[in-house]
Amino acid sequence: MRNMRLVLAVMSTFLLQGCVTSLVKNVVTAPVKIVSKTADVLTTSQSESDEKRGRQLRHREENIGELALRRDKARERCADGDKDACKKAADISEQIADERDRSY
Repeated sequence: MRNMRLVLAVMSTFLLQGCVTSLVKNVVTAPVKIVSKTADVLTTSQSESDEKRGRQLRHREENIGELALRRDKARERCADGDKDACKKAADISEQIADERDRSY
């Protein structure tokens, strides 16, 4: 019985040593991980900026495309003699020019 206690005591010492080492390592590296995570959240990388710019440009092109379709339909109605459609086509053309001139 006494030998069994001695064996358990020696084994528990070796087993707990790994747990203590792991715990100390986690405690020591936690501040570094927190600081690096905060810095990552607060800064924007170049690729993130490029992706954002690409989304903005695609959105702009979609808007211009939709306006161009509306303008073309208004021009067709204008060609059929609808005076209001002529004014609408001119207004939409101005919107397209404004959209193209807008800087993002």
